[in-house]
Amino acid sequence: MTAGRICTREVDLVDENESVQVAAERMNSRNVGTLIVLDEESHPIGMITDRDLALRVVGKGRNAIETTVAAVMTRFPFNVNEETSIEDALTKMRSGSFRRLPVVDQDGKLTGVLTLDDILELLCEEFTEIGKIIRKESPTSLAQL
Repeated sequence: MTAGRICTREVDLVDENESVQVAAERMNSRNVGTLIVLDEESHPIGMITDRDLALRVVGKGRNAIETTVAAVMTRFPFNVNEETSIEDALTKMRSGSFRRLPVVDQDGKLTGVLTLDDILELLCEEFTEIGKIIRKESPTSLAQL
């Protein structure tokens, strides 16, 4: 399974020059906790999360209208390609304590976001299917045939 296959393709964006107030309002109106920042060629250069707003703006007493997204966003140390395996994506997440990674195409342009929730949902589905097989082949279900 690859990152491109299970990532979220609808990604909410914010410009790095917008205020964090605008970013927070966008998160609220779209009911999301993350906004991606792109450069002019659609390459991801950062993200801002609701946690960033809480810790880097409110927690530091910054003015949300005057503070820009660029001042508090998390810059990406790396992305994952659409063909990156889920295992490799998890390794990158663990190495940097990231819950979300941008997914890019061969040109480095954003195509989606892979979240830890996406991976957990996939694993839950897989375990559910394995459970069905185990129940079907268990001695108690065979005895009822």
